[in-house]
Amino acid sequence: MSGTFVIAQGGGPTAVINQTMAGAVLEIRKRHPGARVLGARYGVRGIRDGDYVDLSDIAEERLRLIGRTPGAALGSTRDKPDAAYCDVVLKGLQQAGADAFIYIGGNDTAGTQEVLAQASAGRIALVHAPKTIDNDLVENDHTPGFISAAEFVAGAFLSVDLDFRALPGIYVGIVMGRHAGFLTAASAAWRLDADSGPHLVYVPERAFSVERFIDDVKACLARHRRCVVAVSEGVSTADGRALVESLVPPERLERDQHGNVKLSGSELTAALEHALAEGLPGKRARVDALGYLPRGYVGAISDVDAAEAFAAGAFAVEMADQGGGSVALRYDGERTVPARVPLAAVAGKTRHMPDDFLQADVNHLAEPGLAYLHRLVPPKYGIGKPFV
Repeated sequence: MSGTFVIAQGGGPTAVINQTMAGAVLEIRKRHPGARVLGARYGVRGIRDGDYVDLSDIAEERLRLIGRTPGAALGSTRDKPDAAYCDVVLKGLQQAGADAFIYIGGNDTAGTQEVLAQASAGRIALVHAPKTIDNDLVENDHTPGFISAAEFVAGAFLSVDLDFRALPGIYVGIVMGRHAGFLTAASAAWRLDADSGPHLVYVPERAFSVERFIDDVKACLARHRRCVVAVSEGVSTADGRALVESLVPPERLERDQHGNVKLSGSELTAALEHALAEGLPGKRARVDALGYLPRGYVGAISDVDAAEAFAAGAFAVEMADQGGGSVALRYDGERTVPARVPLAAVAGKTRHMPDDFLQADVNHLAEPGLAYLHRLVPPKYGIGKPFV
């Protein structure tokens, strides 16, 4: 294959998504000298609208610099194309003369590629390259973007615990991750010891009860004089409703362009603050949503994450030569290696934290969960244990 490659980015930006783009472009140049490489602006919208940037002749030095830059250099989109939209995208690819389309993103992006692959009937190689801080792609040990975001979260909770040792109180940090708890669990990756925060970790894989939450915080305060808590934006109550839907009146719920409830909008922060004020009156309490900060923070770009993201882009080109599929990052017991899996194995599916990653009767991580995090996010700073 030496014709035209199209590359696009979908979903939320990360600290290393541009490494995957750079890895793909440079691998195309190596394998297919003279090939045309088009970057679609704003994901599949760019293909629909014929809006491309020509990446074919951009200097390697500039490409590598963009690779080291957080965000999504081509622009991204939250569009979830249906069959009719995918038909328009397929026609756009054909008009561009595309022989292969590499789409970097999460499970929705994989879903788009699966629909396109079925419609194209092998005329275009459709490749999905993984990207998500949520770490929720099946078939993957972990995903590009997760390690950098996890380092941010681990550092944030280590820092806030040191702060609340000095001036005790209650701190609740709401962490992104949608319906998987991996990123919230990363809050415990750099925990100093059993006395250190986060003292409580609430993830979507366990039902959340406001009453149990208040009781847990009370017990934590009695033991530690402070309580640092990590809460996933995607926690839900026993009836399956997102916590924000249980705490906030329907007319006040924030929604995205698709009508989906914003899991960690400002209303969830306010609702948890209200619950703490009612359940623990007079106690100093703070609730923050970490928001978008973890996903593309320039000060927390992991070298390992960057290298793996770059390698995923290069492997995506190899997969294009083989006809397409989804890139998966596997751990062979010693190192992370890319593998080819069918698009259908990843598309639209959500990976959750294994049950043994969590303690059965306490809202915290079990040893297998901590071992997984320590492998990916090993301690980075030497911290002197405070006197208080």
